[in-house]
Amino acid sequence: MARIVLATFGSYGDLNPFIALGLELKRRGHDPVIATAEGYRHDVESRGLGFAPVRPDLDRVDLALIERALDRVKGAEVIIREILTPRVRESYEDLKRAAAGADLLLSHSLTYAAPVLAEKKNMIWLSVVLQPLMFLSADDPPVLAPAPWLAALRPLGPAFHRMLFSFGKLSASRWGEPVRALRRELGLPRGADPVFDGQYSPYGTLALFSPLYGPPQYDWPENTLACGFPFLDSDIAGKELDPELEAFLAEGTPPVVFTLGSAAVMIAGDFFRNAAAAVQGYGVRAVLLAGPAAKELTELPRGVKAFESAPYHALFPRCAAVVHSGGIGTTAQALRAGVPQMIVPFAHDQFDNAARVVRMGVGEALDGRNPTGRELAATLSRLLDDDNIKREATLIGNSIRAENGILLACDAIEAALKASLKTS
Repeated sequence: MARIVLATFGSYGDLNPFIALGLELKRRGHDPVIATAEGYRHDVESRGLGFAPVRPDLDRVDLALIERALDRVKGAEVIIREILTPRVRESYEDLKRAAAGADLLLSHSLTYAAPVLAEKKNMIWLSVVLQPLMFLSADDPPVLAPAPWLAALRPLGPAFHRMLFSFGKLSASRWGEPVRALRRELGLPRGADPVFDGQYSPYGTLALFSPLYGPPQYDWPENTLACGFPFLDSDIAGKELDPELEAFLAEGTPPVVFTLGSAAVMIAGDFFRNAAAAVQGYGVRAVLLAGPAAKELTELPRGVKAFESAPYHALFPRCAAVVHSGGIGTTAQALRAGVPQMIVPFAHDQFDNAARVVRMGVGEALDGRNPTGRELAATLSRLLDDDNIKREATLIGNSIRAENGILLACDAIEAALKASLKTS
């Protein structure tokens, strides 16, 4: 049995894949410990996994901070320069305690202390990437949230995008200075840029998304394994499908589901009111997963119901389409369900996820984080009337259901453990 520490940071979309890995590792007889923000302790321990708090913690009801963190242009800088790197020394100390005696460390792209600790303590570690955007591949250039218009330059090819991404990395090079300062204090060499290339382990990287969604590229880091999506089939709160929602699904035609994940839902604005107006004009039923605001959505049109949350794996296969903000977890669940999707991106990887869904032929994208009811209705009409999208979504869903990203990733983790024993 090996003690394996899984370090992550972010929203539930960042936590759940690591919980899924932890559950499978535990099933195989290992001792997994999730190292993340204190606010997630119950989510981890309630599933029987070990937990270790690592600062910074997250205030998931600080609406002003969520608004700034989900700003299309400045959101990434806010998260990295204001939340993470100023506290990287605290993160390092917390993670050092959590990883004492560990046999292997897994690191999320935003756990900047993890590569530092692994190098300092000569630990075996694997890096984890949850979405293709993080690789900044010139061969498969992602759509960047601050400048989505650059997607029009995709035909210019790898040489242009290598130059573009090099310039972008140079302009953001100061973001990682607190990590470099920590490395100096610990007597470590400068190393690669901690925000970009320094996050990848020389022992290997687990790309936790389907190769159908993000095909492996020549310019990915060495020893990268495309595993498949890491599904955790559970609601945010760990609940089953609400009986009232079950009854609603059973009494009529498949509805359109509107959801903004676990972060954007906190700053939804008029999104759900506009969604109700859109389906009323189009004549379909709808489920609004509106978070805490669900109880405020009263006097909804006939055939429209609001709920705080629901387990996507149980709901999506029973719906006509999914309208969401483009988080990688929601995108993956909709792909696996084999249903059309419309993405209304807010920030970060959501713009690239939207573009990939469109290129795959399984959905539509709608620019603007608070579209009007008329805009939603027009895009929804195209989506639901397109038989090609429905057919392609079904085919992709069949293929993704045949994958098992968690099993493949855990096989790779155990292979890394065995390799370390041979060389020790």
